[in-house]
Amino acid sequence: MQKSITSIIAFLFFTSSFAQTKYQNPEVDPIQIQKTYTDWSAYQSKNIMLSRDITALDSNSKEISKGSFLDQLANGNYIPIRLKSEDLVYYYKLFQIQPNSDTSIKATINQIGFDAYKNFEMEGKPFPKFSFKDLNGNLISNESMKGKIVVIKCWYIHCTPCIKEFPQVNKLAATYKNRQDIIFVSLAEDSPEQLKTFLTKRPLAYAVIPGMKVYMNEALQLNSFPTHFILNKEGMIAKVLPNFESLEVALEKESKL
Repeated sequence: MQKSITSIIAFLFFTSSFAQTKYQNPEVDPIQIQKTYTDWSAYQSKNIMLSRDITALDSNSKEISKGSFLDQLANGNYIPIRLKSEDLVYYYKLFQIQPNSDTSIKATINQIGFDAYKNFEMEGKPFPKFSFKDLNGNLISNESMKGKIVVIKCWYIHCTPCIKEFPQVNKLAATYKNRQDIIFVSLAEDSPEQLKTFLTKRPLAYAVIPGMKVYMNEALQLNSFPTHFILNKEGMIAKVLPNFESLEVALEKESKL
């Protein structure tokens, strides 16, 4: 009997140790990276993309759903850190924000988490009813887009990050120009006249639909720009993304389905 109890304890110790060592160490020191807002912000913007397909871990290294992970970022006291892994495998773990960290870190993470959670909640749902004409007079609607993968960029003229990524999204559109089942559409807040003047100097290789401020505010409830959507061939939202880097990876995956 004593031998059996000893075996059970040894087994439990082994499985507990395995659970703790299953994942690699964080790629940066979670405490050191919080020393200044600048250090954390530089790491966050380059290494943490919450729109990715990730394996999410809580502060005890327990796997949790992505929704729970984002909710804790939005409402808790955590920073996300990527664990060391292969290049295309993403393990993100929650680490406590230190009491002496810059308060701007928590405030920014809560906002980023809130936006990411809202975007995540939209995925898997139908894209809101849509029927508008682009700058060339072409009607674009849910019906006309059905059966195609649709890439949608939401932006406005005075959004610096929106304009900065023009060369990248233009290159992306060129990469898929021979795919008849993939179309690129942009929703812009500005008037047709403003857009035509602006786009002569900064061309965008997307169909551009003007005057979309109300639709983006009310139907899409956007509060961050740029925002990118990828719709699958059934008109469902496959991904909601905050930047080009996330978009490029997600579109490559969707285009192979």
